[in-house]
Amino acid sequence: MVDIYEKLAEFKKDGKDAIIITVTAKEGMGPCDVGKKLIIGSDGKFFGTIGGGAIEHYAIDRARELLIERKSFSENYILNDRNIEVKSGDVKLDMACGGSATLFYEFVGPKQYVYIFGGGHCGAALARLLKPLGFYTVIVDNRKEIIDGLDDSANEKVCEGFAEYIKKHGLPDNRFVVVCTPSHISDYDVLDKILELKIKPKYFGMLCSKKKIADYLSKVYEKYGKDVDLSNFYSPIGLPTGGDSPEEVAVSIAAEILSTFYGKDAINAHMRDTVKL
Repeated sequence: MVDIYEKLAEFKKDGKDAIIITVTAKEGMGPCDVGKKLIIGSDGKFFGTIGGGAIEHYAIDRARELLIERKSFSENYILNDRNIEVKSGDVKLDMACGGSATLFYEFVGPKQYVYIFGGGHCGAALARLLKPLGFYTVIVDNRKEIIDGLDDSANEKVCEGFAEYIKKHGLPDNRFVVVCTPSHISDYDVLDKILELKIKPKYFGMLCSKKKIADYLSKVYEKYGKDVDLSNFYSPIGLPTGGDSPEEVAVSIAAEILSTFYGKDAINAHMRDTVKL
């Protein structure tokens, strides 16, 4: 028998999203007893049971949708195979039980995933800031000595080429991406690979000067056309908090990440707004 809580601990250790489905109420007949649980991970595998039958099949499909939306949700189900009317908000499932059950879908996972390309001073400082804020960070760098020198602030540390990492592993849509590699060529390569593969980050920030970003954008427009979607591209990166030490730059970037995550209106406050994209 699978221990749901041990499985949840595995998901949290591996930085994987999960949905815990719990039966919170039951009336009449049906396979769902209050307190039964099922957990499903972002890979689609599930463990435990809420009683089986049509309600469990429906709940698993619903949980997979909520994993994409990354949110919790509660829903009431009428278990009846007759042609009856149900009140708004309830879901009728074709089961002969005749009872009803309420399921709570609890999303469990990091606040968001942040991929940091470049583990130098700024990248490392950013990972240290984001850890206590609940973000799951992955630092990618092609320099072994840099990766080996990082502390445990980053959840994952990968020694691999920057664009090569994206080509090999891909990047899920709606994640946060920060580019601060030691090379302008590598910076552009990451930007180019994300556009080439049509990856859609929720946030894509790049650490560079106004002059350099103008050079990058001219190459982008030449290759992908003027209609390329750069609405989630932030460069120069960060909010204008002031200061140029790695730690101060990291604060600026973290502030912009938080404002984007929470959907706060920071128009004319982003440093990217000083550049015409």
